[in-house]
Amino acid sequence: MNSSSLRTTFAAVTVMLVAVCVFQTRSAQSSSATTSPSAAKPLLLEKNEGERRIWREPPPGDFILKVSPQNNGSQHLVMGTEDMAPGDEFPLHRHLAQDELVYIEKGTVHARVGDQERDLHAGGTVFIPANTWVDIKNTGTEKGSVVFVFSAPGFEDYMRCDSVLPNEKVTPLSVAQQRGQSSRPRHLQRPGREPHK
Repeated sequence: MNSSSLRTTFAAVTVMLVAVCVFQTRSAQSSSATTSPSAAKPLLLEKNEGERRIWREPPPGDFILKVSPQNNGSQHLVMGTEDMAPGDEFPLHRHLAQDELVYIEKGTVHARVGDQERDLHAGGTVFIPANTWVDIKNTGTEKGSVVFVFSAPGFEDYMRCDSVLPNEKVTPLSVAQQRGQSSRPRHLQRPGREPHK
């Protein structure tokens, strides 16, 4: 073998080795992405299944977080449900980092989103773009049920701070917690909740 064909053979072997290494690296990356412990897990849940939480105040109501990073590893959205007694309200608030969808499953609500407002009934949908003021109130005479979906995780962490698990005692926020909540950016506070004096 002359030196020219030796160099050609060496170059060909080098290219093949590089190609094999690149292929194996990509294959390992895609394989680890699908088997990673942080990968989202599929869920099949009934209406009453999920992470049930009890609001601390005003008079305790509850909600269920169904899909979230903590519940099933979802890194792209959060979904939950909440029943609303007549007169219950999600007071004026906004989410700076997430869009939100609220689907009215049962009942009648009055929704204000940005400069729009109207009554919506079962089957109605509210789309709230990020950084848009919204409030929703059950104006009907019967219990309403809504499904909420956030376009990205984050706000559910605040919801957990302002609630307790069913087996925990429902206690108002302490003065220190209220001060901590008051120092949060306004969009992370649950509106209508002024610290107790």
